[in-house]
Amino acid sequence: MSAPSLFQRFANATATAAGKPAAFMGAVLVVVIWAATGPLFHFGDTWQLVINTGTTIITFLMVFLIQNAQNRDSAAVQIKLDELIRSSHAHNALLGLEDLDEASLERLRKHYRTLAERSSDRATASQAADDVLDDVLRVKRVLRDDRGAGD
Repeated sequence: MSAPSLFQRFANATATAAGKPAAFMGAVLVVVIWAATGPLFHFGDTWQLVINTGTTIITFLMVFLIQNAQNRDSAAVQIKLDELIRSSHAHNALLGLEDLDEASLERLRKHYRTLAERSSDRATASQAADDVLDDVLRVKRVLRDDRGAGD
């Protein structure tokens, strides 16, 4: 494994710090101080511009830092889930679902909801096993159909 880059370390530290209560309280304090200085600056245009410009710049930069951290976290979680699927009794056809389009994912979500509703009504383990096998076959069919449609 390679060491995280300076940007990655900075993005992680910033995202972590921004999510803490102290960061929120600091932001509230800045707004309170800014509001309290309003009478001193006669609530002028420059006074308003300070908060508007400051918050816009901070928000703009934070979007990129937090998105970078989120992308890496999502990729790591996806790899962990893929490994759990690969090493369990789940079918490997479930690997790579993140590459499907929204319509295909929605069809699979509906299918799993239906399966969950049906299985909650059934008491036998053999019926549940049959449902899982049927489910795997349906997932494989959806994946095959979606890949064939893209050709």
